[in-house]
Amino acid sequence: MKALTTGDYAVFFVYFFIVAVYGLWVYRRKRNADATSKDYFLAEGSLTWWAIGSSLIASNISAEQFVAMSGNGFTMGLAVSAYEWMAAITLVIVAVFFIPVYLRNKIFTMPQFLHQRYNSTVAMIMAVFWLLLYVIVNLTSILYLGAIAVNGISGINFTVCLIALAFFAVIITLGGMKVIGFTDVIQVFFLILGGLVTTYIAVTLVAEHNGSTGVLNGLKIMSEKANDHFHMILKKDNPSFIDLPGLTVLLGGMWIVNLNYWGCNQYITQRALGANLKTARGGILFAAFLKLMMPLIVVLPGIAAYVLYKDQVFDAGAQGSLKENADNAYPILLNLLPAGFKGLSFAALTAAVVASLAGKANSIATIFTLDIFKKMRPDTPDHKLVTVGKITVVVAMILGVVISPFLGIDKKGGFTFIQEYTGFVSPGIFAMFILGFFWKKATSNAALFATIGGFIFSVIFKFLPNYADLSFLYPYGFAVKGKDSGLYEIPFLDRMGFVFIICIIGMWIISTIETSRGVKTNGLDVDTSMFKTSNSFAVGALLICGILVALYTLLW
Repeated sequence: MKALTTGDYAVFFVYFFIVAVYGLWVYRRKRNADATSKDYFLAEGSLTWWAIGSSLIASNISAEQFVAMSGNGFTMGLAVSAYEWMAAITLVIVAVFFIPVYLRNKIFTMPQFLHQRYNSTVAMIMAVFWLLLYVIVNLTSILYLGAIAVNGISGINFTVCLIALAFFAVIITLGGMKVIGFTDVIQVFFLILGGLVTTYIAVTLVAEHNGSTGVLNGLKIMSEKANDHFHMILKKDNPSFIDLPGLTVLLGGMWIVNLNYWGCNQYITQRALGANLKTARGGILFAAFLKLMMPLIVVLPGIAAYVLYKDQVFDAGAQGSLKENADNAYPILLNLLPAGFKGLSFAALTAAVVASLAGKANSIATIFTLDIFKKMRPDTPDHKLVTVGKITVVVAMILGVVISPFLGIDKKGGFTFIQEYTGFVSPGIFAMFILGFFWKKATSNAALFATIGGFIFSVIFKFLPNYADLSFLYPYGFAVKGKDSGLYEIPFLDRMGFVFIICIIGMWIISTIETSRGVKTNGLDVDTSMFKTSNSFAVGALLICGILVALYTLLW
């Protein structure tokens, strides 16, 4: 491992200094003695479209992409880009259909939506659940994978890396959503610039080690030496089919992953809920365009590392490390970068991790303060709610540092770990939200069925191979022989599709029975005029769709 040079540290500390100074300037300039808790948690009316779009990407792109998705690029190739490219079209759908419903009904948190649409029981159950999910799965994964990367690049003790990342994120988070939103613009600049530099150098290294030069030649060599890594739709005999089961990425569970993440997730929607509709839609469309370029930054380096690994370019230690855990690909690749560039990539990675941690911590604080603490103590003054939120940020980050090393995140692969375990609840949550939006007859008991029943069915489908022969599903692409067990397993994206259908049918049956017996529901204020978009938004959305069609046609 090459140590960071003085130049690398200089580049990194320039990044740190710029973010810190700009964050302090934003905090002082926009600080208001009469600021409310919503102003602190949501930056109500303060974020511009470019700040919203940048914050969405900065909060989304983290170690799970830089480290874990690069690891997937190493093992399965460009197919994992489906998460990024499908997210672009998902963001358009969220901007058109979801955000208007939230803004028209003055919804600021996801538990508030559930309380307003269903009842306080559903809202409280989900508020507690989201807190546990965000702390135990999301926050810990970001911290752990980020620390792996920083440790691999700098050689700094792993525990010190954990604590340092958490500390930096806490400092930004305590400034509130205004500081997070505007500093995320700088974070995204470093993230994209450093990421593109890493990709450029990684691909040119492939060319150089094969007697050629240039990015285009490097890409050509990569496509020849790792042709199986340049297909978006995997076949059943591909070892990674269990993680990305063929057409499911276009027609099945991938939609549930993305629509739930981008449309029903406090961590993400919070960026747009403090703005007006035009600004929110503009920011989301900007984020969708940025999403299209993310595979260049987080997947191609993993494929380049795979080609270099096959050519045995790395030293023995790095070769062994990659064989043991593909998530080491990005940190090992960064160690090949020249002085200065390594510091820039180091800054990009740190920016991604810190921005995501700050966003996640702010969402944890928002849900706990506004949806749990305030419900228990409704007379608490606004300034005390802000204090409670800040304390929650610190406590959540301490918990993340303490428990993240014990969750086995490195055993499964970080990105798959997050997607699969979030997928245990995503189908039920999405069913509850989508019917809550657009079907006024959906009842509270139906929502509880989706919440609790969805989780139970996910667990059943996960462990069903231990008790039943699922080989009959194999010809239809809904089962694959497990990597470790040897049993026919249902890929988790397909499991999510099955559970979602069950939840929708169950909610329809329960709601139909209850409404026929006179049960009243709390429908939202929704009308078709809400979904009309501006001409400029429509042009941008069509352009995104055209680019996606071209990409999938070229890389099918």
